[in-house]
Amino acid sequence: MKIQQFFLIILFLSITNVFSQENYVGDGPFNQLIIRGVTLINGDGAPPVGPVDIVVENNKIVAIEVVGFPGVAINQNNRPKLKNGGKELDGTGMYLLPGFVDMHGHIGGNAQGASPEYVFKLWMAHGITTIRQPSGRSVAEVNDLKLKSEKNEIVAPRIFGYTGFGQGAKSPISTKEQAIAWVRENAKKGADGIKFFGAEPEIMKAALEENKKLGLGSACHHAQLSVARWNVLHSARAGLTSMEHWYGLPEALFEDKTVQNYPLDYNYQNEQHRFEEAGKLWEQAAKPYSKHWYSVMNELISLDFTIVPTFNIYEASRDLHKARRAEWHEDYTLPSLWKFYEPSKVSHGSYWHDWGTEQEVAWKKNYQLWMTFINEYKNKGGRVTTGSDSGFIYQLYGFAYIRELELLREAGFHPLEIIRSATLNGAEALGWADKIGSVQIGKLADFVIVEENPLQNLKVLYGTGAVRLTADNQVVRVGGVKYTIKDGVIYDAKKLLADVKKMVDAEKTKLNWKLKQPGFQD
Repeated sequence: MKIQQFFLIILFLSITNVFSQENYVGDGPFNQLIIRGVTLINGDGAPPVGPVDIVVENNKIVAIEVVGFPGVAINQNNRPKLKNGGKELDGTGMYLLPGFVDMHGHIGGNAQGASPEYVFKLWMAHGITTIRQPSGRSVAEVNDLKLKSEKNEIVAPRIFGYTGFGQGAKSPISTKEQAIAWVRENAKKGADGIKFFGAEPEIMKAALEENKKLGLGSACHHAQLSVARWNVLHSARAGLTSMEHWYGLPEALFEDKTVQNYPLDYNYQNEQHRFEEAGKLWEQAAKPYSKHWYSVMNELISLDFTIVPTFNIYEASRDLHKARRAEWHEDYTLPSLWKFYEPSKVSHGSYWHDWGTEQEVAWKKNYQLWMTFINEYKNKGGRVTTGSDSGFIYQLYGFAYIRELELLREAGFHPLEIIRSATLNGAEALGWADKIGSVQIGKLADFVIVEENPLQNLKVLYGTGAVRLTADNQVVRVGGVKYTIKDGVIYDAKKLLADVKKMVDAEKTKLNWKLKQPGFQD
């Protein structure tokens, strides 16, 4: 069994899908919903405008009307009229954005002890109304959750399910014919796409070409076990529509080698080896703005290739203390998930065998080069989307997504470009830009409403909000998403977070557990 398949089985075993319907489940949908007085950030890169009234009928935006000017009283006679049975939501002074799209959202896992309800409520509390599930759960289970979400039977984002290549096969895929047969069967089962980790070149080529013929999406984490002969350029040429993380990209940028500079005692199964050496990879690639660097970039852009960088998931590699001590762990991280994060030779992503200053400095340099490529890719017209890959390496569902937005800012994106990456770009990559991703007439009613301006400070999107000092020297918390609206149903984001805290508190009480930093005893 290949190592990638082993981790898929171990880390993402299905768990019972039980939803506590006595908890908060939202309001709606309504035959008419009017959101009053918001400042609109529509997701396509346009600057904010407001005050605006947005009218939704039967989950479709039917009107977006500017109803006044900042600082001037609104003439109530010039506003859209509420119909019988309609619902008004007062958003005066608030900011409205399209619902966020997480392009790398694992729906929990048995190893982490994270149920779908726990994960979904954390996502929805942070404005995430659409996710792409990149392997792990079976097609049948994902489709079940997907259907329940569509019917608003559960509190959950809209789900696009990508099956891990070879998942569910009766035997390992070792021929082109087997690859093609599996791809066809995956499509018949109702999957939205395939998540690849790598395989023999002829198998990758056959599978990608067949998947493209069927019109399904694809993503790839180009694992080191296969990348020496099949990097990002090979995949994109064969029809891969998107890549996750950055594996396979530096390899395409090599000029003086064909494999990374592995130490001779390297062992891929030792995750400190794997991630420590990964932190040195970008320095081995072509220099920024060089001929070969641009050649690879331009070819990927010409192929309409999407990059989902997931900067956040590796951030602990460059600052482990910061990631471990994120303020939300205390209230919202399950005991089982905290245990999964701790140093371990078994848990995936818990590679802190002996992690120190030298490793962090190398990863800081790695980020600088990686971010330079991603920012220029965006500048040259390439599509960059937002994904979190939460549930690993001290990154918590929902909170990690907002951190990803901050890291795109660090990479050089303007805040409006960040919002587009989090909304419209994701919708385009999923083939749903005619339905979601921006606030336009005819699109579905997926919105994020926040009381503070997220362009000025992205931290106001965290469930824990942002710290501010008042004029009379009082420390307060501001922000946190106020409302998440998905398919016209209104969710109070803070009530969703309260439900999550109840889940975590119940587990703490049951286990008599208190969060402790690794290595410290009572």
